[in-house]
Amino acid sequence: MMRRSIFGFLFVSILIVGCMGGELKMKYYEKRCSSVSVETTVRDIVWSKVAANPAMAAKLLRLHYHDCFVRGCDGSILLDPVQNSTTEKTAGPNRSVTGYDVIDEIKTALESDCPGIVSCADILALAARDAVSFQFQKEMWPVFTGRKDGPVSLASEVGVSLPSAGANFTTLVTQFGNKGLDIHDLVALSGAHTIGTSRCVLVARRLYNFTGIGDADPSLNVTYANELRKICPNPQIPTTTLEMDPNSSLSFDSDYYQALNQHKGLFVSDAALLTNPQSAQITQVLQNPSVFFARFARSMVRMGAIEVLTDDQGEVRTNCRVVNKQ
Repeated sequence: MMRRSIFGFLFVSILIVGCMGGELKMKYYEKRCSSVSVETTVRDIVWSKVAANPAMAAKLLRLHYHDCFVRGCDGSILLDPVQNSTTEKTAGPNRSVTGYDVIDEIKTALESDCPGIVSCADILALAARDAVSFQFQKEMWPVFTGRKDGPVSLASEVGVSLPSAGANFTTLVTQFGNKGLDIHDLVALSGAHTIGTSRCVLVARRLYNFTGIGDADPSLNVTYANELRKICPNPQIPTTTLEMDPNSSLSFDSDYYQALNQHKGLFVSDAALLTNPQSAQITQVLQNPSVFFARFARSMVRMGAIEVLTDDQGEVRTNCRVVNKQ
């Protein structure tokens, strides 16, 4: 049953990939890098990193997510600032993003074996999939490749395009819709919060001053709020972290939706999913692990095709942190 539902969703995804951006393909690098398997190289490096540090799975998944919502999946988040210019990675929401060193390591290996062929944007997409897949020791969704890297990265575009932890339902639907993603994608991709950690500063308002009068968010489970206040006393310590999925932040599972329906979603954006009848119903359905895995896989394929650059629309960077010299 689980296998049938996953492949059913992925078949739909395969039909959609070419519609949301340029055309991506399976086995794009098979003949272009005949001396090495690009997919195997990425997988081996990512799996070794996640085996050594299970928290790396969430970091690489987040890196791909943050890239795709700003200028599409073009690797623009990887560009370092130059000559006092600010790039996406310097914007507030991205300052806590990590995992760049893993992408650099993969790129170095692929440049050695297949120079000038594999884009940084494709590496991001493959690494995100493989980071989640390590737990299951199998590919959890297909990654279509053929993306090119974008030459532009602007910090000013991040706040407008990237959904935030404090966003309400209307804002979330609008931001996802702007990228060609629907309400099913919104709820399924929010399930990425089943792994990883956050910082107290992002939930402080919900705990201590939700409406500006020193109150807590009434939609937050009272017991859970008390637990969070013990971890995050006021004033906050910037370095203190907490699990996004209570007691399950290293396991990719459907526990996020169970916690959410107990009003234990960590962020305002999590709780927002319960404020709309359709999305609330979807969160109920996604408590079933097999359904969640299938729909998450479908939505990751769709997200990975946002506004992609293909063919001569972009470049293949030699170094993921800098554009090629013109």
